[in-house]
Amino acid sequence: MIETRLLRQFVAVAEELHFSRAAERLHMAQPPLSQAIRKLEEQIGYPLFVRDKRTVELTSAGMALLGRTYELLSALDESVAYTRRVAQGMEGHLVVAMISLSHYPGFWRALSAFRKQMPDVELSLIEATTREQVELLESGEADLGVMRCPGTTTPSLTIERLLLDPIQVALSAVHPLAASAEVRLEDIANESFVMSARALGQGFHDQLLVLCKGAGFSPRIVQQARQIQTVLGLVAADYGVALVPASFERLGLQDVVFRPLLHGASQDLGSVALNVASNNTVVSPLRDFFIETLRRHV
Repeated sequence: MIETRLLRQFVAVAEELHFSRAAERLHMAQPPLSQAIRKLEEQIGYPLFVRDKRTVELTSAGMALLGRTYELLSALDESVAYTRRVAQGMEGHLVVAMISLSHYPGFWRALSAFRKQMPDVELSLIEATTREQVELLESGEADLGVMRCPGTTTPSLTIERLLLDPIQVALSAVHPLAASAEVRLEDIANESFVMSARALGQGFHDQLLVLCKGAGFSPRIVQQARQIQTVLGLVAADYGVALVPASFERLGLQDVVFRPLLHGASQDLGSVALNVASNNTVVSPLRDFFIETLRRHV
């Protein structure tokens, strides 16, 4: 194994073709430098220089080694610099898992700001449910997740709330309550409900059940869907009503109206949290910078 120190000393002598000048350039005495070059020649098995009392010249082996050494040291220096940039959060690969966020413009502003500040970072986005995100974070397949409340214990994850999104009722445009300015939760107690499946988002699903229970009823669920966009499609088709985050109104879906929901629950229970989650067993300045960008824009 040849030490890089020997190679750097070899380059200095090869460029100066003078041991005293090379030693001065390396801030060392000449005898240790001569010993280092002899050690390198012994390791390679061939002379690298032709020396006499007046001149120092490269042998053919020395010229061959010099070209390859330039390449090796350049690659090594770049690798060290790249490692430092990654450690400083300036470069690297970041995997962000997220629920559907088309209705949250703040997230896309954050993404744009991050790209401008960190143009050398490779960013991968994975759309996943909250439950799937927990698995991705715990397995290390994702660096951070933008999710609802998991609804399960996640000791290895740090979960921080970004915002609260009030729960509204989504109704078909032909529903009798669509003409109301606001809807009491008790007024839809006997309606058919469309919801996202509990297995895909336990926290949000259970929150809606608790909210309805506080109003004195259990919702009669007639259809379930993977995404809230699909839930709203079923509402538009008059399959039932749905309790959804108010931000989905930004999608401007035809045949669906959103109305404020009147209830006696707390703000936390009557709103849906959007959270950023990360694995607290992993250190990542790059991930932390992305989270700080989310804080500013979302």
